[in-house]
Amino acid sequence: QVQLVESGGGLVQAGGSLRLSCAASERTFRTYILGWFRQAPGKEREFVAAISWSGGNTDYADSVKGRFTISRDNAKNTLYLQMSSLKPEDTAVYYCAARPVWVLIHDENVYDYWGQGTQVTVSS
Repeated sequence: QVQLVESGGGLVQAGGSLRLSCAASERTFRTYILGWFRQAPGKEREFVAAISWSGGNTDYADSVKGRFTISRDNAKNTLYLQMSSLKPEDTAVYYCAARPVWVLIHDENVYDYWGQGTQVTVSS
C-alpha cells in the first residue's frame, strides 16, 4: 500500500510560480509511475503530467507544456511539480497518483493510489 501526501499548494498571482511536493510512504515508490492530476471547480479531474520510475520519461498535458516540470527524487520518496507562469485557469486541486506501469498514463482510472490533494489558486 502506497500512501501519498501532497503539499506546497497556495495562493499565487498570475505569472508566479509554485512547487508542489508529494511524499510517499513506501520504498517501493521508486518502482511506480507517478502522475499529477488536477480538478477545477465544476470540472472533471484531468491529467497534468507523468514521470517514469527512473525519471527518464515524462509526459505533459498540452495546457501545461513549457510551464510545468515534473520530477522525482527516489532517494527521498518524493515527487515534485514545478509550476511557472501560472494562469488563473491553473486554479484547481492538484493530486498525485501512482501506478506500476507506463500505460494509459493520461487515464485517471488506471492509477492505483492517490493523495488527498492540495489547493492551488491563481489570482488574476
